Amino acid sequence: MPLTIATWNINSVRFRLDIVERFLTEHAPDVLCLQETKVVDAAFPHALFERLGYHHRLVCGQKMHHGVATLSKLPLREERRFDWQDNGEARHIGARLPNGLLIENVYVPAGGDVPDPAANPKFAQKLAFVERMTRWSEALRDDTVLVGDLNIAPLECDVWSHRALLDVVSHTPVEVAALTGLDQSHDWTDIGRRFVPPPARLFTWWSYRNVDHTVNDRGRRLDHVWASPAVGRAATGFAVLEEARLWAKPSDHVPQIATFDV
Repeated sequence: MPLTIATWNINSVRFRLDIVERFLTEHAPDVLCLQETKVVDAAFPHALFERLGYHHRLVCGQKMHHGVATLSKLPLREERRFDWQDNGEARHIGARLPNGLLIENVYVPAGGDVPDPAANPKFAQKLAFVERMTRWSEALRDDTVLVGDLNIAPLECDVWSHRALLDVVSHTPVEVAALTGLDQSHDWTDIGRRFVPPPARLFTWWSYRNVDHTVNDRGRRLDHVWASPAVGRAATGFAVLEEARLWAKPSDHVPQIATFDV
């Protein structure tokens, strides 16, 4: 049975309800995982998702910052929510589907601007977050899809210029090493790169500083869909909806959709 899972850093769900509705109307994934929802749970816009058939919803929100939500046409059971920074930020929720598949929706900290953990506490916090995720990942069962904004572009072809971004947070060697460690801790399948093998171009984020991101295409692949080994073997499709970056009031990220035969 095909199962479609979408992931999207929406950068304020209430501000971008129009494009969320457009995406769900046009593509209708079974499950949508959002990051950076920027809304407390009590103010989450449930009505839109209910009207569009996403009757099962798990939200983990925070006022004005962070936040994740998992919306589904299928029943969901909350498995857990972790605070890998131990600071109260809303950055994770794990949801179990009736078929036993576990969907882990994660928003990794961006890490600030200075790629030096001694000089920049936010960067140190990001590295610690990924390290704690790695220890957690080691003990996972082979039944998991990990999606979200991991805020690291690991491959040279995951950024518009490897050389220009070596000292820019999101593509520094120390971050790439950390994400590689997370990847190897569970032998994850990178679904994006399974269907779009390197060195092919694959971006999910473009800065708002570019008035028209298509002119110079200075993108990065910050958003990911990973699967446990057995689940990865069941993957049948993957797409990045790059056109969404040109919609009205866009997020700086675009949605990804992965399909599994489970």
